[in-house]
Amino acid sequence: MSTHFFLKSKLTFIALGIFSVVMIVILKSILTQERQLPIYTPTQVNPKLVDASLLNSRGKHQISDFNLINQYGKKVTDQDFENSIYVANFFFTRCKTICPVMTSNMLKIQDAFVDIDEVKLLSHSVTPRIDSVPVLRAYAEKHKAIEGKWQITTGYKKHIYDLARKSYFAVLDVGDGGLQDFIHTENFVLIDKKKQIRGYYNGIDQQDIARLIEDVALLLKQQKEI
Repeated sequence: MSTHFFLKSKLTFIALGIFSVVMIVILKSILTQERQLPIYTPTQVNPKLVDASLLNSRGKHQISDFNLINQYGKKVTDQDFENSIYVANFFFTRCKTICPVMTSNMLKIQDAFVDIDEVKLLSHSVTPRIDSVPVLRAYAEKHKAIEGKWQITTGYKKHIYDLARKSYFAVLDVGDGGLQDFIHTENFVLIDKKKQIRGYYNGIDQQDIARLIEDVALLLKQQKEI
């Protein structure tokens, strides 16, 4: 065989070797690349969950300012969640269907991050006239909510319903927050330190709760690196 043939074969072999090394490096990079949670804007959420006034909003979305009352009669605002990662949900104390399961799962999340002050929980009553401070306190004590860690809140109905529909995009039904309006949702919403929505989870599904706990841990790690 000619010298040209051997030279060509050698070059081919070298090229294949280089290609293999490059592919191994790329594959390793893909496999070790850390997962990134989405940052939700109104256009990235199921349109049925988004208030009509926000359907075409493509800009940055943050949870709006809020003013609520917790289970101890203390004022709770968005400032209490400054630089915190938190999980929000909507419930009512007389609910006998999905709410007991959701509350049990909120307790699981509290227990998973009980020693991490940066992680908090926020439950909003959707029947605020019925769920008075004494009612919420009894409910919180029954379900082992830690003061300052898990805020179980009441407040003005329209304000709470606006938060559900215009901030958290947590409910499918439409309404005006009036007397006849009522929302009921199993959605848990994950909020980061910048007040951005980072995930939606079924609050009665154990696999989703496990995923939520993993995502909170991931956010903690990533936001400490920023």
